[in-house]
Amino acid sequence: SDRDKVMTSSRSRPSPRGMVRALAMCGVVYGFQTRPEVRAAMRRQATDTSAVESFLTERFPSFARMVTSHDELWKKLQESVDGVTVFAPNDAAFEQLGEKRQAQLQDVRNGEAAEKIGAYHFINEPVTKDQLFASGGVITLGGELTVGQTVSGGLFGVFGAQEDGGVTVNGANVVDSFQVGTSIVHEMNKFVSPSLLWRYCDQLRIPGSS
Repeated sequence: SDRDKVMTSSRSRPSPRGMVRALAMCGVVYGFQTRPEVRAAMRRQATDTSAVESFLTERFPSFARMVTSHDELWKKLQESVDGVTVFAPNDAAFEQLGEKRQAQLQDVRNGEAAEKIGAYHFINEPVTKDQLFASGGVITLGGELTVGQTVSGGLFGVFGAQEDGGVTVNGANVVDSFQVGTSIVHEMNKFVSPSLLWRYCDQLRIPGSS
């Protein structure tokens, strides 16, 4: 009868609670099946470093020439999902190096050392100046670096000096900070890499030098 059909139909339908449970189960299975694809899509979207490279080329040409040729470095940066952090020495920082150091960075025999020096200037996630200020230290692609705060005033800039809100990374000052997409570029007045790395460059004699 029609009544029996209605009763049968109503019994065959899952309850709202059962539907939610079934959908949840489907969602879990679907999530596990597509998670690698979702992650890959997110990675392709978030690790587009072309904007960072273009910004460095325009704003920090000396540093860009130093790092953009190191493919392995950029491959590591592209593993990031949320963006990257760059400590970009400005052109004044390169001038402070002197002609000898600049020539060493361009010497193809120093390629491995130059890449290691460059790696210390990148973090595989975005870190703001405020986050740096509160961190005490960061892990870069090259290794760990200490982070401090700049001070002003006091006797000889030491006794009675007060923090002025500035940030240092391995002794180099953060001059300015820029948001580039999901990434952050900090302008630095010096190189942040350990000075010990220059010893690897010093083992080579630069052609034309004494």
